[in-house]
Amino acid sequence: MWHCFLRPIGVADQKTRLDQFYEGQAEVYDATRGGLLRGRNSMLSLSVAHLRVLREASPDKRLVWVDIGGGTGHNIELMDKHLPISSFDAIYLIDLCEPLIQVARKRFAAKGWNNITVLCQDATEFSLPEWSDGKDPKGTVSLVTLSYSLSMIPSFYTLLDRIDYVLSPEDGLLGVVDFYTSGRQPSLHEKAIGGAMKECGWSSRWFWQIWFDFDHISVSPHRRDYLEYKFGTIKSYNGRNRYIIPFIVRIPYYIWLGRSRTCDVSRFCHAFEIEGGNIIGNCSPQPVMAVKETELVPPLEIGEPAVELSVGVPSGAAVIDITSPLSAFHYQVKNPWRLPYYEQPVHKEFRTFIYSFTWEDPAEDMKYLELTEDDSMLVITSAGDNALHYAINAKPKRIHCVDINPCQGHLVELKLAAIQSLSYDDFFALFGKGQHPQFRTLLDSKIAPLLSSIAYQFWRINEDAFSSSFYHHGYSGWALHLAQLVFKLAGVWKDVIALCNSDTIAGQATIWRQKLRPVLFNPMVMVLLKSPVFCWNALGVPLNQRRMLLNEGTFLEFVRDTLDPLASTYSFKNGAYFYLLALLGHYTPASCPAYLTHAGFDTLKANDAKVMDAFRLHTASVVDVLRGLTKWSLTRAIIMDHLDWFAPGSEHVDQEIEELHRVLVAGGFVLWRSAARKPWYNEAFERKGFSVTALAIRGPEVPIDRVNMYASFWKAVKN
Repeated sequence: MWHCFLRPIGVADQKTRLDQFYEGQAEVYDATRGGLLRGRNSMLSLSVAHLRVLREASPDKRLVWVDIGGGTGHNIELMDKHLPISSFDAIYLIDLCEPLIQVARKRFAAKGWNNITVLCQDATEFSLPEWSDGKDPKGTVSLVTLSYSLSMIPSFYTLLDRIDYVLSPEDGLLGVVDFYTSGRQPSLHEKAIGGAMKECGWSSRWFWQIWFDFDHISVSPHRRDYLEYKFGTIKSYNGRNRYIIPFIVRIPYYIWLGRSRTCDVSRFCHAFEIEGGNIIGNCSPQPVMAVKETELVPPLEIGEPAVELSVGVPSGAAVIDITSPLSAFHYQVKNPWRLPYYEQPVHKEFRTFIYSFTWEDPAEDMKYLELTEDDSMLVITSAGDNALHYAINAKPKRIHCVDINPCQGHLVELKLAAIQSLSYDDFFALFGKGQHPQFRTLLDSKIAPLLSSIAYQFWRINEDAFSSSFYHHGYSGWALHLAQLVFKLAGVWKDVIALCNSDTIAGQATIWRQKLRPVLFNPMVMVLLKSPVFCWNALGVPLNQRRMLLNEGTFLEFVRDTLDPLASTYSFKNGAYFYLLALLGHYTPASCPAYLTHAGFDTLKANDAKVMDAFRLHTASVVDVLRGLTKWSLTRAIIMDHLDWFAPGSEHVDQEIEELHRVLVAGGFVLWRSAARKPWYNEAFERKGFSVTALAIRGPEVPIDRVNMYASFWKAVKN
């Protein structure tokens, strides 16, 4: 207690202060820091996962790790759990404190590790023995880590400049975990990187800066600002260390991975290219912007690196230049399905995803899409189930998934990354069963390298989503919760199980008619179902769509016409997976979307997941994305019930239909569903040059597909 918290540090030089402070606690240092220095294990796990991907092109290249401020060697011992120490050609621990590195030497000797060199050096001037022969150290280091040491090194500018010089630009990685504080107004650069939960309140910000300053530890924003300026961000996570008193002591800490800004980001540019050479992004302040690095320019201020960007506009329009930082999307190590976007006020309206599963029937879509490998299509992102279905069954060359809710993009990113990085059993546990006890481990060690930084942050914050049932999360999860609660309170839960296990449609229909229908059609349940608040927050039905269905009948009639025909037409146990999920809260191998079948999973994963190269995930409105696409660049568009969300006569609907007409090839077409038997906007399609045809109109007895949630299904062909 005396040496850790009470002993005065003094005002001597850095080395003397460190030696005096740690001399009396070196032997118990690791035992007393376990709860305080959080995130070290995660930083190492993430580093190893990303390093493996970065080195795929050069697996035989020397692997050299420098742990700066490594102290007692705890990080190196911890690393052995993620990547055997014997895998490294050389490891260097650099620290200025002799009492701590004495502990490290003893630790490594006891382990018998002979590829580790402990150096007592000033980190800002560190020099490795292998450079002593006059060899230029530029680009010779594979991995550098700073674990709660950046905040303790006074000359951090010099240190980070030196690391940038020695780190390999092709496959080098820098990993940092440390305390920090941050202002409440994010800079443009921070928006480009994407930093959920980064802001600190004024009391927290000033308290921790003053507190740590007593120990000569600086947690002011300058170190992290320069770190994120000097290097390209790959991953960033902002956490709170709930130390000793969880609800009071919440120390801000961050985990960060980056790479040299001189790395070749051009190899990922294909992900941001649209047919015809246009490049798409969704970057503030313009609604649609193309992002490409053309020329590095000096920073506007410390922490504000800037690059010249070219704005993507519809073909034939003028091109203007703006200055903006290069985003974290450009530095991710593999498969950038997600297109760059800066967080805007509209994105903050979505705390989580609305849909954890997709309600439209993709098998019915495939009857009319006539998809080939030459098609380029635009779809509403939703939960991604249908887009994956199209990819499995037709392998189109491009699938633009569009959703203004960034959390829907986070969900689809996770599915794409998990398909490529996990085994089928782990993947089905996540999205079939809806739970996996090791999700956090899988996220850090396997999935993370394939995620954008902002998607990783979302799933790290929501890591408990797979602790019970994933499908009980998101707004749609409330509907599943309610259904199970109602059936259990009514004492018919065993009948729900029997219905989902029925081998015959006749038996299924009997259970529905005699047991479940009376419970669901109870007047009290109907009152809740037709509530505008419940319609939106649980069912994802906005007010305008609710008005459309009520204009053609009562809510009871709509629910009756939806559910009654299904139980006597489709087997929930063998194929009609939509309501099996709604009732049980999970899928089964016999009744699940195509991407969860073993055959579908194998198709998506084959040839290094080549089929999934078609995906481009946009975080913007449909009309904004369409404006950035070139003329005649799409052959198909599936907009689900998206236009139901707008009020009759909406100018936005006219603009969107006009843009659809511009980007579709002659003979290309749009498919959509509606809660109305004849939606008002059909006439808008006809005015803009489309021929509109009804593919299905729902009646009271025959369902239009395995969901039957919509009253009609439409096709509009460009004339």
